[in-house]
Amino acid sequence: MIPNWLLQRAYLTPDRMALSFRDEQWTFRQLSEEAARIARKLRWNGLNEGDRIALLGRSTPEMVFVIHGCLLAGLEIVMLNSRLSSKEISWQLNDCGASTILADDEFLNRINEVSTPKLTFSAIESSDALHCTFTKIWDPSRTITIMYTSGTTGFPKGVRQTAGNHTSSALSSVLNLGLAENDIWLCTMPLFHISGFSILARSVIYGMGVRLYEKFDVESIVEEIQNGTVTRISVVATGLHRILDQFEENRSVAHPSFQTMLAGGGPVPDDYLRRARSYRLPVLQTYGMTETSSQTATLSSEDALRKSGSAGKPLFFNQIKIRDVEQSGDFGEVLVMGPHVTPGYIGHASDRDPLEDGWLPTGDIGYIDEEGYLFIVDRRSDLIISGGENIYPAEIENVLISHPHVKEAGVCGVDHPEWGSVPAAFIVGEENLTVSDLERYCKQQLAGYKIPKMFYFVDELPRNASNKLLRRELKEWAVSGGNKK
Repeated sequence: MIPNWLLQRAYLTPDRMALSFRDEQWTFRQLSEEAARIARKLRWNGLNEGDRIALLGRSTPEMVFVIHGCLLAGLEIVMLNSRLSSKEISWQLNDCGASTILADDEFLNRINEVSTPKLTFSAIESSDALHCTFTKIWDPSRTITIMYTSGTTGFPKGVRQTAGNHTSSALSSVLNLGLAENDIWLCTMPLFHISGFSILARSVIYGMGVRLYEKFDVESIVEEIQNGTVTRISVVATGLHRILDQFEENRSVAHPSFQTMLAGGGPVPDDYLRRARSYRLPVLQTYGMTETSSQTATLSSEDALRKSGSAGKPLFFNQIKIRDVEQSGDFGEVLVMGPHVTPGYIGHASDRDPLEDGWLPTGDIGYIDEEGYLFIVDRRSDLIISGGENIYPAEIENVLISHPHVKEAGVCGVDHPEWGSVPAAFIVGEENLTVSDLERYCKQQLAGYKIPKMFYFVDELPRNASNKLLRRELKEWAVSGGNKK
């Protein structure tokens, strides 16, 4: 039995701050009232409990109200990525079979050509409302959200996430991170992404305030962390890098009340972790994916320094193991089990079972050390095999990013007539940086076969809408000659 999140939270702590955006804020009672108003308008427009709709919007309070309105109305929400092209959005709409697309008016030009019936946010606002009651108890197996995987290889898959999945994820997280009455989570992650939506879920389950940002504004974010107006934030490595640079420029440190910088989306370079320490930023690496409704493992605060580079141990309800290994420290594919794992997919992948004997194969390569801590090495599909040796791009990237004149680094494998494949590196760096500098630096820290055979200097690295590095595009760049310096 799972209580309707927002109804239960508005009943328990109605006057506690739920959401703030710029100079405005709403209590849980006000959030519930806004969501109920939206839900009744959706019912007037013929959307009934159990219907599947698609949602396309920005990270604004209006989007938050619509999300909670859809949940109150009992709808399945396909969270469309607003950074996708019209063609990509059209493909996902055709695949998911949504009856209607609810869209921020700003994105109308993105969906002009799609055949799915459209309902804009302004049309919802001006609509009449139909009186109705809302389900107070949710079945744990009820699908709440559907999010498409990043699509780094092949066609993206629509992942079902249930009330039980999201609730389990939130409870596991709070058992690890803890909770204080004054906690406020600064949300800069897009709400269509699992990392953004999970913050909204935690908010109503915990009774925790959310400080919402539409875009990543590093100066304002650092100011909030310095002044103690927020206590937690979720970031990816590139965002962390910008925050560290801003702290360095400000010559400041985090407020003593700041508790957690949850870093996901891939391994965080050791150099970032060392710098964060000097600014009193407790960076906790975490590991999760769309299929696991956010976190599966997270490093606990007391282990953050001792186990630098680790994603920690599995959260309370979860299990992790490495496929076909004989002892701790051996590399292999990471397998995950727990109540946070998706029951399956929709659309073209609906007949594919995500589990093997109850375990979810993640496609990630990692190892578990002798104390049970998980370390993610790389994506299995990105593995470079050179002369029979396994090379993990993330290891080389970690070394490169520690160079004082390197801002970002991406490594991929390129075909080689003798060795089969060799590493190539793409660098976003300072103007005076040279290939010779990087080769000398790598020779000090890497085995010879791991040193990139080509270095390319670029203005930016290719990333998808979830900010993950697209190594397949790096391969295409390398084939075309890149922009060699």
